[in-house]
Amino acid sequence: MMLEELRTAHQKTVGTKQTLKAVQAGTARRVYIAKDAEPHVVNPLITLCQEQHIPYEYADSMSALGRACGIQVGAAAAAIIQ
Repeated sequence: MMLEELRTAHQKTVGTKQTLKAVQAGTARRVYIAKDAEPHVVNPLITLCQEQHIPYEYADSMSALGRACGIQVGAAAAAIIQ
């Protein structure tokens, strides 16, 4: 499963704001974005990932992404950081 790497990562960000900061700082190794997240929330993150050449993948839902991050609520975005 593609979220397994995120689930087992020692360092990660959870949430769009933290993930966006990690991409801007150049510490994000891979970004995960929920398919059902609001476009106006995640589009700036997708654009930045493309500009910075950081790979990103889509998770099936915000709740699945939240579970992979070990939280009880949904998450629009997350990243594995260095």
